Amino acid sequence: MSMFTVLWRQKIVWASLAAVVVIIAVLGTAMMGSVLGAKPQKLPVALVVQDEEVAVHGGGQVAAGDMIREKLLNSAELPLPFEWELVESEQAARDGMDEGRYYGALILPADLSRGLMSLLGAAEPKPAAVTIIANEGLNVQGAAAVKQGLGQVMEALRQHLPKQMLGMAAKTAGAAQAEAGSGSGANGNAQNMQLSYAAAEALLTPFHLNVESVHPVGKNQASGNAPGMLTQVMWIGSLVIAVMLSMGQARARASAGSLKVNNKSGGMFAFGTVVSQALTGIVLTGAAAAFLLWVASGWYGMELQHAADIWVFLWFGGVVFFMLQSALFNWIGMPAIPILVLLMFFSMPLLNMAPEFLSQTTQDWLYSWIPLRFVASGMREMMYFGGWSAVGDSKAVMWGVATVCLVLLLASSVRRNVRLPGAQTRKDAVSVSAE
Repeated sequence: MSMFTVLWRQKIVWASLAAVVVIIAVLGTAMMGSVLGAKPQKLPVALVVQDEEVAVHGGGQVAAGDMIREKLLNSAELPLPFEWELVESEQAARDGMDEGRYYGALILPADLSRGLMSLLGAAEPKPAAVTIIANEGLNVQGAAAVKQGLGQVMEALRQHLPKQMLGMAAKTAGAAQAEAGSGSGANGNAQNMQLSYAAAEALLTPFHLNVESVHPVGKNQASGNAPGMLTQVMWIGSLVIAVMLSMGQARARASAGSLKVNNKSGGMFAFGTVVSQALTGIVLTGAAAAFLLWVASGWYGMELQHAADIWVFLWFGGVVFFMLQSALFNWIGMPAIPILVLLMFFSMPLLNMAPEFLSQTTQDWLYSWIPLRFVASGMREMMYFGGWSAVGDSKAVMWGVATVCLVLLLASSVRRNVRLPGAQTRKDAVSVSAE
């Protein structure tokens, strides 16, 4: 019998293969299932149309802003992954981006039509300036989609508008000649209309295009992924602290017998150990958050504006993680580890992803509740939107999670001690004391 035959007859080999298949399937689903094939859909974008109509010689009006607005809002004619919101002014659009409501904005200025008309007859054409604004701090992927999508639309309009303007100029010239009594020759002269070199050159660029980014990502911040990265590392650090302190409090409670703690005061002793566990965890997560930011900025040169606010918020996020993890450890013991690890793996691909890139199923069943997402969103608002005052709903959710988990953690003092690695049971401690 060959060595391979003997090996493959061992049940452990087949169990290992089955375990590998299960682990790859689960982790593959966690890391890839929610984000592969992700594409932008219904990204909120502000549209500002300030253009004023211009009268054309011979009758009619030119309203380029209205024409562009109709094309943009007509999804069948011009399919874009945007959900347009008409706003009154550029300042209103900028305020909305400051509040994190828009991934970008398209500003059509008041002199757009007038600038287009100046290309045909003015001695010095004055094309207007259309502005694309991308809200980079809200999400780099979303901002890139805004720049790319609107840039392509504006480039297409640059190719379309000159033809439309030439047709309008020919019509206007024909009307003018008809009024002058040119008769049937008017149409022929209109068709052979000549333009100056300056006008022809100006028609190649019917408007200027300015592209601007607001709330820009700082230096060495992983292209805007720094909030998610810091959140992931803080989760792991809090997990280590939670494991160590849960083992410590379990050992302390189990040693109550050797310390001759009677049953009357045993409840207070157990409650005291859990309170000590919570307070120690709060202190250690603060130190871990400070060390993490020092490593990020000192070792890797990450630019951190509002550093003190970022540290406080990251500490707060670490406390939320610690309370959640410790409550699970105190109630169910080491089986909490695979739960928390899976939660981390399912969360990691989503932390730096705009929700509009995800499927509706992922948004409803995963993105809407994972605790790491709220900390990462708050970190993003903290880092790119002006410090602690800019953090929105994430704070309320985090306070709620921390409060509930703290209550559960303190309530675990009434539960019989959970067996953790390195922790003695009460029976073991009493036998050791007797010896």
